[in-house]
Amino acid sequence: MSKKLFTLSTTAILMSGTAFADPINVAADIAPLHSLVQRVMDGVGTADLIIQPGASPHEYSLRPSEAAALQNADLVFWIGDDLTPWLTDTIETLAPNADVTAVLESNDTIKLEFRESAMFEAHDHDEHDEHDEHDKTEESDHEGHNHGAHDPHAWLSPQNAMTWLNLIAGKLSAADPKNAGAYFANAAAGRSEIEIVINEVNATLDPVRGGQFIVFHDAYQYFENGFDFPATGAISLGDATDSSPARIEEIQQRISEESIDCVLAEPQFNPGLVQTVLDGTNAQTGILDPLGSDLEPGSTLYPQLIKNLANALANCI
Repeated sequence: MSKKLFTLSTTAILMSGTAFADPINVAADIAPLHSLVQRVMDGVGTADLIIQPGASPHEYSLRPSEAAALQNADLVFWIGDDLTPWLTDTIETLAPNADVTAVLESNDTIKLEFRESAMFEAHDHDEHDEHDEHDKTEESDHEGHNHGAHDPHAWLSPQNAMTWLNLIAGKLSAADPKNAGAYFANAAAGRSEIEIVINEVNATLDPVRGGQFIVFHDAYQYFENGFDFPATGAISLGDATDSSPARIEEIQQRISEESIDCVLAEPQFNPGLVQTVLDGTNAQTGILDPLGSDLEPGSTLYPQLIKNLANALANCI
């Protein structure tokens, strides 16, 4: 073999080896899920975030860089079309060959149905066969309302997050078997970190258990169930559709009558509506951020997000 041919052959082998060693391209839709994906990929590669922190996933326009990340992705992780129905066609168009995982559709995911009423405890006691007895508030909120089968804010259940770490590790390992050991080790470490957070959050919430609070939109029932700390009601429905005047009036009345402790806004939505609800009441106000918009995207975002929710709730009550 000539020296030139040997050099070319060696270069080809090295280039081939380098290409094989490149990490796979992975994209995730929202920052909390991206955090779990990145936790599993730590030390191996970096996942792309599609919907930037601070933006509402219910409505979003992709930037060119985010569209390119989807187009280049080998694997896509997203909550599912119950949260971002507008993303369904986009994924099919930009990432037709990617392995796409909607974590909400996993059989092991805890799924909850949407709550429709403004004040939850009243809705919980309604008889399901007495729909004609529902008040005009609920009827106006149902009018023109079209959401998915399940409440999509399932990442606020730490149990779901631990389940998804395993799911993510399995998907990554199938696509990149040489790093399977690292993926599953990272997933196990991530689950241990979340278990610590669960204990910390319960310790934070224990002194204020029994306090009554209302949230801006009904995004928190997974958190409420996970930590046995139920909200009293929500200004907006779980898909963040606009509240009817009748719904707002009902909430204002209940805040006054039942001495609600706290009404919590969100950074993604107009705070003016919360102020309208608070007018004439003694309730305190605070901020709950279900997406971690003020946190740096990455593997540490998810546990910090859950702790921040607990701290904001405890401080407001």
